[in-house]
Amino acid sequence: MDKTKICITTLEYPPDIGGVGESVHRISKMLIDSGYEVHVAVFRSKQRLVSDGSRRRASCTTMFQDGVFVHRIKSAVRENVTEIQDFFSDVYFQLKCLHQKYNFDLFHAFFMNETGYVTTLLAKENDVPVINSVRGSDLHKHIFNPKNHAQITWILENSAWVTFVSRDLQKRASVIAPSVKLKSSAFWNSIAPINFEQLPTPPLVNELPGIVIGSSGRFRDKKGIEFLLDACAELSKELDLTLLLIGDFVEKEREYWEQQVEQSGIGNRLRITGITTRQEALAYLPHLDIFVIPSLHDGCPNTLLEAMLASRAIIGTRVDAIAEILEDGVNGLLVNPGSTEELTASLRYLATQPELRPKLGAAAKTKVTQQLAPSVEYQNWINVYQRVLITSKSVLLGEISLV
Repeated sequence: MDKTKICITTLEYPPDIGGVGESVHRISKMLIDSGYEVHVAVFRSKQRLVSDGSRRRASCTTMFQDGVFVHRIKSAVRENVTEIQDFFSDVYFQLKCLHQKYNFDLFHAFFMNETGYVTTLLAKENDVPVINSVRGSDLHKHIFNPKNHAQITWILENSAWVTFVSRDLQKRASVIAPSVKLKSSAFWNSIAPINFEQLPTPPLVNELPGIVIGSSGRFRDKKGIEFLLDACAELSKELDLTLLLIGDFVEKEREYWEQQVEQSGIGNRLRITGITTRQEALAYLPHLDIFVIPSLHDGCPNTLLEAMLASRAIIGTRVDAIAEILEDGVNGLLVNPGSTEELTASLRYLATQPELRPKLGAAAKTKVTQQLAPSVEYQNWINVYQRVLITSKSVLLGEISLV
């Protein structure tokens, strides 16, 4: 019997760095284990720009990677600036060619703003069901661009099913397109166990005096790092501490963040690792006394789950899955986003309560290993896929009988 063929469209896929790519890779492996044939089409609009003045035709390069057919699509570069509509037109054509070759049974788009529209359009034209997965910024940020609003609404309304990584995102989508209430589900990401003892000692460990407060990721607008800088600068007047940022600021915002560091007055209390491998980033976690995720909005960040596995005492904000996963005073502390005062108070409390930190960390590890295990996410995804495929077949059979 031929396998059911799934085509997932995404902005990134390993070895690309990013949380969406990690999620798609994880889900792809789950689907393969369930007997599906999995194809991943990777494309991103920033790839339409070249800095060396070169030109190229549109292309699609296919590799068989760990059991997954990975198709990397590039749009043509015919002039100095490739218009966005030309990019999507090229991507649509390449995606259409893939469908003609493989005859997919289901499409699944991750991150609506770039992949969702072109994927949903192709799927609807070919009477193939399509799942759209909202990750965070597509509804928290891009929805505020008036040019995106109608497109996002259309995607939501024409999806066979929509998934979310938090109930906050699901609620917003239901406000934009009420039909989403009847065809959606919200569930968290998962994370596999990590043996931190086997990780090598990271480079800056000997440069972290005092209470070590840390955060990790690609630091940009939504991460709320400016409030963490201010809180640590204020606390450094009364406590011996180091703020360790595991990662780096995104390049397009670097001037802003350098200004924020300067204005905070944190001085030599700050250490920034720069871009690291995931292994090195994980290796720093056991050396932190407090892990902070001060996001203004953030979907279901993998960095939170990693810190929970490392049994860290965590301070998070009341946004998205962070507030759903962390229980204030049970397995972490919660503060309101954008509040330097609340963050400072919570940091002071944990910094001066050394006996509480391991208790919160142990509770965090228990929750992540029990409720955010891969087996839990696996069952959620299998339920979604089976429901959509069965419903699609029922509709098709109904149409045939009517004919």
